[in-house]
Amino acid sequence: MIDVTLCNLVFDHEGFFTDHPQIALRQIGGSSQVLQDGSLSISGDVDFTTYLNALSIHKWHTYASIGSTFLRLVTKGDACDVYATSLTPTSTQVERSKKPLTQIPASDVWQCVDVVVPAPQDAHIVSFALRTEGTTLVQGGTWRSHVNDGAVRDVRLAIATTTFRKETYITRNIESIRNDLFQTGIVSSDYHLFVIDNGRTLDADALSDQNVTVIPNPNVGGSGGFARGMMAALDMDATHVLLMDDDVRVFPESFRRTHALLSLVNDQYANAFVEGAMLNMEDPNLLFEDVATVRRNGMYGRVKQGHLIDTVAGMAQSEAENVEVPHAYGAWWYCCIPVNVVREKGLPLPLFVRCDDVEYGIRCNPTIMTMGGICVWHERFEGRFKASVDSYQLTRNFLIMAACDEIDPSVVRAFMLRFSRTFHIYLRSMNYDTCELMLNGLADYLKGPTFLKDADGEQIMRNNAKLNEQLVDVSELDPVVLGAAPPNMRYLGQESDRGTVLKVLEMLPHDRHVLPGFLLSNKPAPMYYSRGAYPARNTMRKKTLVAYDQTGTMAHVRTMDRKRWNRLRERYAVLTREFRKQGRAVAAEWSAAMPMLTSREFWEQYLAQRS
Repeated sequence: MIDVTLCNLVFDHEGFFTDHPQIALRQIGGSSQVLQDGSLSISGDVDFTTYLNALSIHKWHTYASIGSTFLRLVTKGDACDVYATSLTPTSTQVERSKKPLTQIPASDVWQCVDVVVPAPQDAHIVSFALRTEGTTLVQGGTWRSHVNDGAVRDVRLAIATTTFRKETYITRNIESIRNDLFQTGIVSSDYHLFVIDNGRTLDADALSDQNVTVIPNPNVGGSGGFARGMMAALDMDATHVLLMDDDVRVFPESFRRTHALLSLVNDQYANAFVEGAMLNMEDPNLLFEDVATVRRNGMYGRVKQGHLIDTVAGMAQSEAENVEVPHAYGAWWYCCIPVNVVREKGLPLPLFVRCDDVEYGIRCNPTIMTMGGICVWHERFEGRFKASVDSYQLTRNFLIMAACDEIDPSVVRAFMLRFSRTFHIYLRSMNYDTCELMLNGLADYLKGPTFLKDADGEQIMRNNAKLNEQLVDVSELDPVVLGAAPPNMRYLGQESDRGTVLKVLEMLPHDRHVLPGFLLSNKPAPMYYSRGAYPARNTMRKKTLVAYDQTGTMAHVRTMDRKRWNRLRERYAVLTREFRKQGRAVAAEWSAAMPMLTSREFWEQYLAQRS
């Protein structure tokens, strides 16, 4: 038997937890402070039953081949008592042993102490608390396990991050990973970081070394960047490739925990993906998503909903919630994929952005592992609507995915029903450009795989970006228009006092464009720009709408254009009729082209043509 590290204790992460200390530590009638040398000074009672420092005991025994577990602490200073703690799936407070497990004696020098922390039968999480009458210093600690000599698998982890002109984010992440994983400067055989620079704005020579490789790449979107990263992983004979966004705040301990999990994974989960949770950068204690699924109505759904991981209940529920659900996928802000799956299933489809990670998950149909403390912090998605992505790319790419992966036709029908409803809502709210982009997405899908094979994704994005609503600071708008803005944010959908009758009336398919001029008002009305939503009571019969962003500080003015409204309706009728008539034949073309579009031969040629 040998003992191996499962995860390391974390006291601080570059000062990022200052406003939410209970992500790492709970001060229960005590105090703690991270010293300049990185050690933790505690006095009184400090609890480590937190998202980053507790041990996911149930998941470790589910996913991995491990034996008994124990805690190893390095301490000095005054004596301290060690208490066992645990959480069940329904815990709202930490369960703590009435008596200490042991007392760590006082010491003037650093001492290493092993403590066996028992796990109650129904516990999903175990941890510990320290109590001292004086001051105890903790240099560090690890959760460890005894395993059989032959149980440790060889793991070589290729971390592939795709970036496009986000130099501040990516250079900080490179340095964070370099200083943490590669701090000795010695070549690591366990990890290699590949930075796929789609913007070709980074100094590759200056940023690369024996552990980091910056690869200049044509702008082929996220799918092309991650395809290039997968190819690099194949070339270095990695066992796993970890795909990661550039606009994240990395947590290097996540890589160690992922590596440890993969090193000890049992046969049942050997081909599983590891998905890191996305925590909000603006609210570091909020878990936005880890695993998601494609529902039968054609919409994406998060398996977990907004857990606050600095609370006991949020942490317990997040850990216990089942993520092994049908039609699951893991978003590529942090998704670790076995390389043998890449060899078998191929590279991503050349979708540029949107649906590439969803499609890959549906194609591979993976089992997905998640675990507390494997995560990144990502900018929130709310308020980032761009019709060129959220309307054109979503429409086109979802239909491509459905065809290539032969998704149940009922899901496609549900998607198209929602497409129709959304189109008409946007049309009624005079968001003509977004309607145009939705129809462009449907039209390009109907062109079949030859279109995508030869498409210049970057140019398509540039052209479509011209149809995004150009929001400007409200100070630049005409004062008469500004006078339409209400004194609160109800028009953004944050609160509502609409009764049932009014809600039903708003759902009726009425349209200001068919009303005679004398029934229309010249007075502008406000609405939320990215939610065509219902034509609420304050927008009914208005010829001018002021579309505000989520903050209410930026806006775009929409004015009625009956001719364009009519042209869009006619084009919608033509395209949807073609989809009904040619849908099966076009889908069959996409399905037949899938092996070619996901092959290495295709991607090498595709990248070379755009270099």
